[in-house]
Amino acid sequence: MIKFFRQIRYKLMNENKTGKYFKYAIGEILLVVIGILIALQINNWNEARKQRNKEIHYLNNLKTDLNLNIAELDHYIAVRNSRIESANIVLEHFEGKPLTDLSDFAFHTTNIYIWQKFSQHDNTFQELTNSGNLALISNDSIKNGLLNLEALYKKLKNEEAHFRYDAEVLLYEPSYGVLDLNPIVKNFTYQMTNGQAGENIELPKANYEAMLKDIKQKNGFVMAVYEFSVMNAQFNEMKTLCNSIITWIDEEINDENQ
Repeated sequence: MIKFFRQIRYKLMNENKTGKYFKYAIGEILLVVIGILIALQINNWNEARKQRNKEIHYLNNLKTDLNLNIAELDHYIAVRNSRIESANIVLEHFEGKPLTDLSDFAFHTTNIYIWQKFSQHDNTFQELTNSGNLALISNDSIKNGLLNLEALYKKLKNEEAHFRYDAEVLLYEPSYGVLDLNPIVKNFTYQMTNGQAGENIELPKANYEAMLKDIKQKNGFVMAVYEFSVMNAQFNEMKTLCNSIITWIDEEINDENQ
């Protein structure tokens, strides 16, 4: 093709047709420019396609993480509700209800002592932010939703830290001074495992009677009801946002497949 154009150029020059030569030269330049522009456009399209495929890959991974998050949130909401119920049962005895079943009372007190911090499933989000690839997420609703979810998670961490402080000051420290934890832990383990571990051991009633006279420990169970309720509200807010982000991701992926 290049040889063909060169032959035409030489012919025009030899025939001294300068005007036609310049017109031809301009046309040849335009063809070259158009070819370059087409090549650049194809290259840009291919690059955009690669970036979009990468984005869809991240979106699918984000959806997996969010579904795991929802399952974990449901678990923690149920556990926190059981803690709230236990704290309220314990508080009834602080208010004067007689101790008739020490094993049941010990179970509910220990149910408050043993609690876990929530850990979010956010591996993909962390990968996006640490690699600087968060900009790959073109849908602003999804991107802002992920950032808001991270903000809610940090807010929850602050609430957990608050309760941990209250638990150490109001529950753990004073209980260590009046309760013999060895039989309590054995009895609790026995109940939690349906007799597969631990020991169905007799519990010291005098220790619990002393505990029920301690206003500090009573306040610890009051704070457990309050702060676990706050955490559950935060869990539900996070769960709602997770579901919304999943909906936006599904819409984005469906648009891509159409």
